[in-house]
Amino acid sequence: MTAKSSNAQSNVRVRFAPSPTGFLHIGGARTALFNWLYAKAKGGSMVLRIEDTDRKRNSPEAVAAILDGLKWLGLDWDGDPVSQFEQAARHREVALQLLENGKAYKCFLSADELKEIRSQAEAEKRPFTVNSPWRDRYASEAPEGAAFVIRLRASNEGTTLIKDHVQGEVMFPNKDLDDLILLRSDGSPTYNLAVVVDDHDMGITHVIRGVDHLSNAARQTQIYAGMGWDVPEWAHVPLIHGPDGAKLSKRHGALGVEAYRDMGYLPSALRNYLVRLGWSHGDDEYFSTQQMIEWFDLDGIGKSPARFDFAKLEALNGLHIRNSDDQELVTQIENLLPYLQGGEEKLEQLSGGVGKQLVASMPGLKERAKTLIELIDGASYLFQERPLDLNKKARKILSDEAKDILKKLEPELHTLEAWAAEPLEEAVRSFVASHDLKLGNVAQPLRAAITGSNVSPPIFDVMEVLGRDESLARIKDQTGV
Repeated sequence: MTAKSSNAQSNVRVRFAPSPTGFLHIGGARTALFNWLYAKAKGGSMVLRIEDTDRKRNSPEAVAAILDGLKWLGLDWDGDPVSQFEQAARHREVALQLLENGKAYKCFLSADELKEIRSQAEAEKRPFTVNSPWRDRYASEAPEGAAFVIRLRASNEGTTLIKDHVQGEVMFPNKDLDDLILLRSDGSPTYNLAVVVDDHDMGITHVIRGVDHLSNAARQTQIYAGMGWDVPEWAHVPLIHGPDGAKLSKRHGALGVEAYRDMGYLPSALRNYLVRLGWSHGDDEYFSTQQMIEWFDLDGIGKSPARFDFAKLEALNGLHIRNSDDQELVTQIENLLPYLQGGEEKLEQLSGGVGKQLVASMPGLKERAKTLIELIDGASYLFQERPLDLNKKARKILSDEAKDILKKLEPELHTLEAWAAEPLEEAVRSFVASHDLKLGNVAQPLRAAITGSNVSPPIFDVMEVLGRDESLARIKDQTGV
């Protein structure tokens, strides 16, 4: 997208409007990403609205978790978050305006009457819709002091057409939409009313959300019509399913974004993976954030449900790790450590010399790691205190025979002039040749003694990062020389 075309559409204004009933789950994160990308691509803005009208289910902790999740993903918004609950007076004002203009009416149906209507619909195996007799009756006919709700006087003939950027043109028979409640009997606004009023007042031009809200678009369109307001453009994106095609559940990956953070995924990789769940740009799989912004548009979103696949996410994360700057990866590790068990201690070590060593070791570490957790595990030798606590396989490698080999090798390493990976490898290979050994007979015991493990990045790279004194000291700890 060129700067010229972006500026031409700078009136675009979208919103992400989560309900604070829990964490920012992966489907909500993708919705936020689509809105964010569209705003960035069109030179517009994205606002954040917390739909907290359900006071029983909402919590400040959930709001904090959603904000933290968005910030970790790198999705910013314009202005301060807006509380939908705090706009309740405005919602009631619009409902009363609709009532005054004859676009809404007071409905005095009792709970028992509604129950009977529902039972009849179930018996006739048809959708539950309320055709209230109070639509054409005067409120003065109701018993004095009777409770009432305010219902929209919706059109009950013809159809409501939704022109959707993703789903195409969708027709809804008005007879199936019924007169939805705008204000409950306690005076509180309903979801559909609050959403319409907020979107109008906030100047939202495009509503990008899950396809499960498509029928709400038809209902909300009738509220817009009742107020004589412009209807925003719709884009209802497909849902996310598991690899087996079933509805996404926790076993598939329906977790909060903080869980993906704690599993060691990079924000850039998760953004990349999420954008491909429903949107495509040719056959491309790997995107930088800038490329996503340049290429994203609503016409690239498909209708079919996307399938979440951990294996693909992990492979993509590994690719982002390999393409990341070494210092940036260390920064990401520093951001992750406070959430991991024992992480605070490692974080303290990083503020010392270990931080520089980790940067230096990153080229070797990131070639085989798929997550930040694997990077941390691969660099565990940097955080260990002497004498190292060897794992079971390392102890087996360091047999008496292996220790004797290292005792003979140590003096040659001690006198080595240049302590770097290449001369270290040359010295060990020369030692192997002169003692009629195989490289594995020396390299594996070296790895066990220096890292405490049977697996590590290339051992000569490890020795260069640790330095001469630390490497030789670790060998001496295990051999007793």
